[in-house]
Amino acid sequence: MRFRRGCRGFWLVPLAFLLDRLTKILVTRSGSARTLIPGILRCRPVRNSGMAFSLLSGQTWLLIAATSAVLLGLLVYLLMKPDEHPLTRTGFWLIIGGGLGNLFDRVAYGSVIDFLELIFVRFAIFNVADVFVCAGAALAVLGMILAERKGGK
Repeated sequence: MRFRRGCRGFWLVPLAFLLDRLTKILVTRSGSARTLIPGILRCRPVRNSGMAFSLLSGQTWLLIAATSAVLLGLLVYLLMKPDEHPLTRTGFWLIIGGGLGNLFDRVAYGSVIDFLELIFVRFAIFNVADVFVCAGAALAVLGMILAERKGGK
């Protein structure tokens, strides 16, 4: 029963992974840059051998090991703490799904396929997996704050 409760929200992992893979397949097939929302968002496929903002570029095996360790740690935590706040659980599952999407790229291609570029601000080019990881982190933090407030700590 505890394991079953620990798996609540797992469905988000394949959903995030598949949406990430699908978008990357579509983008690599088209191959060229194009505006998605004028003045806001462009699709420009690039390869990133690093992590966010190209940090640790060329350190593929280090990034594979670190990503694998974090994802495994989150999975174990979720299974061991089945009564964690629902927003925290949701956030962690989204991080795992997005993390697996980028991990797949690193293992299969040696780099991550990024393609979403904000036109109105100078910012890193990112992908759908990154969106899931960032949204998941925000939800997890919000869940932790709400749990702390509810517990009166």
